[in-house]
Amino acid sequence: MTVRAIKCLIYLSVITILCISCNTSQYKEMQISLPDISAKTDGTYRGEVDFKSTPISVIVDVVLQNHVITTVNIIKHTCSPIGKRAEVVVDKILETQSLNVDVVSGATVSSKAILKAVEEALR
Repeated sequence: MTVRAIKCLIYLSVITILCISCNTSQYKEMQISLPDISAKTDGTYRGEVDFKSTPISVIVDVVLQNHVITTVNIIKHTCSPIGKRAEVVVDKILETQSLNVDVVSGATVSSKAILKAVEEALR
């Protein structure tokens, strides 16, 4: 491989990373809040999120009992291997009964996708 070809590969890699970063910045700032679940009946609710300009999509099933989130099952989470680390936000949701939880550093967009999917399920 020539030096010129190596420089082109490096350049293309940098451009790709910058494009992905720009596309994900809108999701990092996304506001998420827990809908009012006081009127929701017991049951399982499904939420889906597909962050279009990224490879990240999530499907969750959220189980409510007596107006309490008892279970959040991640049915599908398409992401990078680093994004899988975001799945621990489910434990935080159950512990705090809130979507106002810290996201996982390095997996911010996947964290937001999971939180947004839970919000959508409970709408």
